[in-house]
Amino acid sequence: MTDWEWDETLFAGAAPYYQRGRLPYAPGLVPRLAEVLAADGTGRLLDVGCGPGTLTLPLAPLFREAVGVDPDSGMIAEAARRAATAGLSARTRWSRLRAEHLPAGLGTFDVAVFAQSFHWTDRERVARTVHGMLRPGGALVHVADLKTERRTTAGLPYPAVPYADIAALVRRYLGPVRRAGRSLLPQGTPGGEAAVLSGAGLAGPERHVVPGGQALVRTTDDVVAWTFSMSFSAPHLFGPDRASFEADLRRLLGGACPAGRFAERVPSTEVFVWRRPRQARSRTGGTG
Repeated sequence: MTDWEWDETLFAGAAPYYQRGRLPYAPGLVPRLAEVLAADGTGRLLDVGCGPGTLTLPLAPLFREAVGVDPDSGMIAEAARRAATAGLSARTRWSRLRAEHLPAGLGTFDVAVFAQSFHWTDRERVARTVHGMLRPGGALVHVADLKTERRTTAGLPYPAVPYADIAALVRRYLGPVRRAGRSLLPQGTPGGEAAVLSGAGLAGPERHVVPGGQALVRTTDDVVAWTFSMSFSAPHLFGPDRASFEADLRRLLGGACPAGRFAERVPSTEVFVWRRPRQARSRTGGTG
């Protein structure tokens, strides 16, 4: 990812589709985090790359204050709207800024969460900054779908979402190399988070897997929303061909299931919890 540079169009136009289109986290995620983090309605949460508040809002009742930051103005507006609808405006704050611009005067936090967002940042810089924003003993939580899981659609009442065919259609319109903002991302996003977070001085990780597997029925509109919620097929990338692409996408989905219903299973959620040590490590490896 060394040749890729972030720009503000990465998720441009995706916010209205995000909540409907993205697959949910495993339903036991919030109770598990409440237990692991001993969250009791006090303390402060920072959600870095919060999107439309997908995880900020379910976690907000576990904290005195939840602060979501995201560089996309559409995501921040959608998060604030959803917070108001849920009656959580008094408990949440939203700030449009890049992770690289932290700490931005936001103060100290008990928990910082990255929900499928860390890979879009200057990871070494952001990890060091967030380490400094955590109180001693505070936690950095990395949340993502379990990538090694094989999710079968056997026994489900509708056909699977034709993801491979959707990807082929996107390539037909946008070219063979993955798009990301104004740039290309030929090698995909980076891994190796453990080395980065350990290098920033965080201890751990504690690994938790929250099982998914629940059956999920998706409509044609849900799948269209999923497509437009992704960075590699965000609406702006299609330019004047957007309406044509959507028409072709709906034709593809209609051919796969004329009833307009698809089935898949909720992915399991993988959680890594890193802690800021309560005492700083000395250069000789002890504590001081």
